[in-house]
Parts: sequence; C-alpha cells; structure tokens
Amino acid sequence: MALKVAVVGMGGIGHTHARCYKENPLAELVAVCDVIKEKADEAAAEFGCRAFYDEEDMLKNMPEIDVVSVTTSGYENGSMHFEPAMIALTYKKSVLVEKPICSDVREARELVAYAAKNKLYLGCDLNHYFTQPAEDAKKRQLDGKVGELIYCIHKVGFNGTEAGYNKMMAQQWQMPYAHLKAFCAHPFSVMRYFCGDIIGIQAFLDKPGVRRTAEDAMLSVNSIHCKFANGGVGYLISQRGDAMFGYGGWWSYEHCGSKSTFAIENCVEKLHVWDPKEFDTNRGTMNQATPEPITTDYGVSSFGATFPRRIGAFLEDITNKVPYEYIRASGRDALATLEYTFAAIKSYENGGALVVPEMLPPMHGDVSRIKTPWDK
Repeated sequence: MALKVAVVGMGGIGHTHARCYKENPLAELVAVCDVIKEKADEAAAEFGCRAFYDEEDMLKNMPEIDVVSVTTSGYENGSMHFEPAMIALTYKKSVLVEKPICSDVREARELVAYAAKNKLYLGCDLNHYFTQPAEDAKKRQLDGKVGELIYCIHKVGFNGTEAGYNKMMAQQWQMPYAHLKAFCAHPFSVMRYFCGDIIGIQAFLDKPGVRRTAEDAMLSVNSIHCKFANGGVGYLISQRGDAMFGYGGWWSYEHCGSKSTFAIENCVEKLHVWDPKEFDTNRGTMNQATPEPITTDYGVSSFGATFPRRIGAFLEDITNKVPYEYIRASGRDALATLEYTFAAIKSYENGGALVVPEMLPPMHGDVSRIKTPWDK
C-alpha cells in the first residue's frame, strides 16, 4: 500500500517534492499545506489533493497521513523548518525536511533527539549524492579500489560574474552567513558521505568588492579546510555567483586515495577514474605522469534528477522498514552538516582558528566521546 504523503510549504521546492511524490508508486500525495491560502489552493488544484492552511488542522483532520515533507521558506532561504517538522513528529509522522535541517543548531539537536527517542523516521533532502556518479564512486570505494583517503577537494556553488550581480536579490538575505547556512549543508554532506566524520575545521569567509560597494551583508565566498576522523584532509570552496567555475563545472568533487583517484563533474554528469594500472612502479614518484582518466558520461545534465532519487530513497527506506538509525540522509546526518557549519562560523569569527565540531548524538546509546587528535 502506498504511503500517504503531505507537503508543508508550497513554494518552488514544495512543488518539486509534490511532483516527486505524484510520480512515485510508493507514495500517494493526499494533502498540501501553506499559510498563504492562494498557494495551498493552487497546489491542491494542480496535484489533485486537499488544501490546508494550518499544519495541525491538516494532521488532525487527516490522521491517515504517513509522511510529511517540510519545505517551508525562511529568512535564510529555508530556515523555518523546526516548528513544522516538530509538529509532524509529535503526531508520529515520518518527516523529510529540506536542508538545512534547521537554521539554529540547537533546534536541530532537539529535533534529532526527539525523533531518536520516539524511534521516528527523520530524513533530510541532502540530495547531492543521490546520483549515479556518486553511487558508482561509492561502490568503487566500498570494493576497496580507492584506498585510504589522502585528500578531497569539493568546489560547488553558483556561476556568475560581477557584471551579473543583482543587488535586489542580495537584499533578500541581509545576513552574513546566509550562503554558508543555506547551501553548504550539501557539500558537507558529500564530503562526509565519502570521507566520514569531520573532526577539525578551519574557515575563511569573504565577499568581493561589488558586494562591499552594495553594502551586501552576505559572506558569499566560503573557504573551509577539514580534517577527517578516518584520516586525510579536505578542502571545500563555495561561492554564490561571484565568479565562473572552471574545470568540473559548478559542482566538482575530487577524491584522491592511496590506490586510485576519482572525480565527479557537474554533480550528475560524469565520473572520471584515474586507474593506478597505468603507473610504472619502477619509476620514482617525481617522474610519474598522470594517466588519462577513464570517463563515464551518464547522459544526464539536469540537477533536478537528484530530487526523485533522494525522495524515492526515503520512501523505500520507510516501506522496507529500515531501522530508523540507518535510513539514508537521516536527520542525524543533516545535524552533522549543521555542526560543521557552526564550527566554520566559530572558526571565521576567531580569525580562522581550528575548531572541533560538536560530537553527534550516539546511534545506539553509547555516550562515550570519541577522542580527537586535539584532545588532552
């Protein structure tokens, strides 16, 4: 039997979620909700379901709802997720929340703790690694073909130039950390997916002259160094339309292991693999030429393809009764990205100091703290 689904927040991303549910046989979209009546009514007419203007009213009148997608907006491009997500959880619903899971890390901790205590499904739309290139790269990693992480580099953001700067758009987000908090959950989630937990962060944030002249508050250029618990280091660079990305496009991830290297280009488009079989082991490392990569082109160019894959995975996990701790892109996974975000803010505000992110809640009741290299 299909899961009965409601979507709360009928902006652009809410419509994306609704379309994914309508097209997935594991789901039946039964309701949409928005505090703006016109938005709810128009969406209900488009998707052939009931309209509500208050979430609690919807949940009281439709107790048969199994899943709630929280896609509400907010002052930092999706910051108002805590209240609607918590309401749905208190009604014992499975919840998929858009990123970032919350704007305030303290609220995110509370949300994740509540879901865990009550053994409820809480997922987040960390959709950037729900792609065929990422899936194939992960398989190589799990098969032992990549080896120990040496370093990773993740470039991701928005293409642009100073000539294309839109002052009116900038005025929507007059907060310094709007880009970091609203967007960088994605690259942090990708780095954690391939490299594991981050135990050290050093961040430098900036904005170009055109934003300074416009008195734009947003720190749109985010340069973040990472140290992983499993070993290895990483670098994340993200910018919000201040420049054009070069090699790899708007989204590129390069992962260098002790056995081989892979890189993902434009998120959904290509996977490149540098195979060590091309190396001459009799030559010194200083004389090695980089071999030509083995490239797989997936014939996909639309980033929109990530949404049905991610939402489909959430529906599959619920339908298959996967233990709540092990669902893909869980609330706990989303909390990790927010802990890294707030660690980056703390680092920046302290002149680029090394910051150890707060530890994640245990998955199975083991409250012992994992030591980091900086613990005394």
